[in-house]
Amino acid sequence: MQVQDDIQSRWWRLEAKLLERFGKKPDMEGILFLIGVQEFGDIRAKFTKEQKQDLIHIAVCSLLSPSGYYEMEGVDSEGWPHFKQLKELPVMHLMEQENFLKDHVLLYFETHDF
Repeated sequence: MQVQDDIQSRWWRLEAKLLERFGKKPDMEGILFLIGVQEFGDIRAKFTKEQKQDLIHIAVCSLLSPSGYYEMEGVDSEGWPHFKQLKELPVMHLMEQENFLKDHVLLYFETHDF
């Protein structure tokens, strides 16, 4: 339980920083979208629904790359990164999945000096 408490307290600090920076508290999907835009590197005024889904996918792959789940294969002609899955994700219950992803998001922001 202590690890979960540590993740949760770190998560609340991240949410507070994001609230301060953007004026509203983003949910997990919003945070993944922000990471996807950062990794894509092309900030646009508008993204299509499909592009938003692609950005969230880019975020998840980018987040899980340091743990050896994905690696970037390259970038297509439009600048979109593509990833290759290296190993299967562990089978987890919903709360474990959430904490697994939160832990990777927290690591991302820590390593990107946020």
